[in-house]
Amino acid sequence: MRLPGTTLSAGVPRLLGTLLLVCSAGLAGAGAAPAASPGPPFVQAAVRPLGQVVPAPASVRPGGTPYTLTSRTSIQAESREARQAGIYLAEVLRPSTGYALPVGEGSRRGNDSIRLRLDPRAHGLGDEGYRLDSSRRGVTITARKGAGLFHGVQTLRQLLPASIEEKGRQRGPWKVAGGVITDVPRYAYRGAMLDVSRHFFTVGQVERYIDELALYKINELHLHLSDDQGWRIAIDSWPRLAAYGGSTEVGGGSGGHYSKADYRKIVRYAAARHLEVVPEIDLPSHTNAALASYAELNCDGVAPPLYTGTDVGFSSLCVPKAVTYDFVDDVVRELAAMTPGRYLHIGGDEAHSTSQQDYAAFMAKAQAVVGRYGKTVVGWHQLTAADPVKGAVAQYWGYDGTGAAERTQVANAAKAGTRLILSPADRAYLDMKYTESTPLGQDWAGLVEVRRSYDWNPGSYLEGAPAASVLGVEAPIWTETLTDNEDIDIMAFPRLPGIAELGWSPAATHDWDTYRIRLAAQAPRWDALGMHYYRSPQVPWPAAG
Repeated sequence: MRLPGTTLSAGVPRLLGTLLLVCSAGLAGAGAAPAASPGPPFVQAAVRPLGQVVPAPASVRPGGTPYTLTSRTSIQAESREARQAGIYLAEVLRPSTGYALPVGEGSRRGNDSIRLRLDPRAHGLGDEGYRLDSSRRGVTITARKGAGLFHGVQTLRQLLPASIEEKGRQRGPWKVAGGVITDVPRYAYRGAMLDVSRHFFTVGQVERYIDELALYKINELHLHLSDDQGWRIAIDSWPRLAAYGGSTEVGGGSGGHYSKADYRKIVRYAAARHLEVVPEIDLPSHTNAALASYAELNCDGVAPPLYTGTDVGFSSLCVPKAVTYDFVDDVVRELAAMTPGRYLHIGGDEAHSTSQQDYAAFMAKAQAVVGRYGKTVVGWHQLTAADPVKGAVAQYWGYDGTGAAERTQVANAAKAGTRLILSPADRAYLDMKYTESTPLGQDWAGLVEVRRSYDWNPGSYLEGAPAASVLGVEAPIWTETLTDNEDIDIMAFPRLPGIAELGWSPAATHDWDTYRIRLAAQAPRWDALGMHYYRSPQVPWPAAG
């Protein structure tokens, strides 16, 4: 996922947060501006148009009188699972409205309520779809499963004024446009990856990012848990991996790692927001932290020093040694036991110090280990240069500079049954610079402005790959130059919502000119949430007040 000799922009002042945006002040196409902390309450339009949400819904039928949230509003959940979504919604709405918003369980009908109901007969909504009905009498969200209810709640949040996200009491009115939204995702896999190896991020920092992902219906959190610069997950059978291998990071900081309790906490937090955690242990390269921790994993029996730079491709496990596979088995076994999700990612990229013969032999054994512990194997697309097992998933991270032979290799694997997650580096990598003057990030795949990140079609992107082979999309963010949530936010936003829309919305809704208007309308919400973001000149942001 990294090219050797990447140019970094470290040690420069980070971009600041944005100026307060005022929804009713008109649209301005000005360029990026310095930012300040969120200011006074927003002046906002009384009713947001029903379809002005991100990702774009599959079907929108506006009409009828808007619903107004009042101090008499209650949230009615028709089952225990629906109640979980109701409690989440109430926790979002109470601080800014000041309303009690009691959450009841049962099928009581009545005016002035938000009803959350599960209907197992709603087969057309699938596992994650929902229907939102809004009228003067109330709002009803219907889904077949809990994930659908949760996604419907995210849409309801966006239909309310942006100041609904504030942590202090705000002035209403709190109106939801009348009409019906029926919505189902285009792809089953809609992911975001966070690299916690180059720089370590605490449990709380990861949870904050999860909350931001959930707002845009992302359902997979890929955690890059190991690399040359740091090993971030405790493994009981190899304790020095975390204790020593996790003791540093890029630039020589103190690093850190997750205990098993920490990791389980992240998994639970994500699951409560209907995200599945996909852990990655990158093998056989990107392993210097492991090699430094245990000398026996090296072919010469000598442990290298810890590494705090940014080069790639120089490390490799010792493929012929039996202990290598004891190590792989132990790590995968312990990680699989902590991970309720379906997938386990084994990396496989940039193995420049491993011969092709050794690489193929190693990946065959590593895939077998993953299968033995009941997980579906995921690897970066170099896995297709080996022999992907049945059911394997390859994550394509190539870009316009990727050679035709490599693209064809991936397409051929897709034709043979390997499923694809698309993360083209010059479209979906959130750590790529927006412009030459972007202080953070890298530029080895090119400069990636907001339109370039959004304006592509996953179904036809990789020539020769069947559209049906595309499992979904993922937006990785690598952290060589990123050290905190502010850095993550300003590189992820406003590009992440576009990748989320590519994963969720029907291809027929894809249109840059209308998307940029909907995207601009997200800015006051980000301000209310205390998020930082890049004011791209390609987006007609609301004029700053």
